[in-house]
Amino acid sequence: MFLKLKKNGHLVEVLSLNDLVNPIHKTVVGRLHWGEEMQDPEKFQKTDLVFPSGETLPICWTDVHYRDKELPASKP
Repeated sequence: MFLKLKKNGHLVEVLSLNDLVNPIHKTVVGRLHWGEEMQDPEKFQKTDLVFPSGETLPICWTDVHYRDKELPASKP
């Protein structure tokens, strides 16, 4: 899957899709697609990545507590 860096728009090929969709993991392993040679894999912060269209990543991929507000309040 390809995502792009927010800061410069360079494409990143995500090599670890399980890390991408797991909200506990804050980084993913990917490879920049820049220049003519294949780049070495490196870690990227999920907060620095967006879809090529510019859309942000789904909150369920980045926030482990995204559904906490749906839980019923506990009574003492």
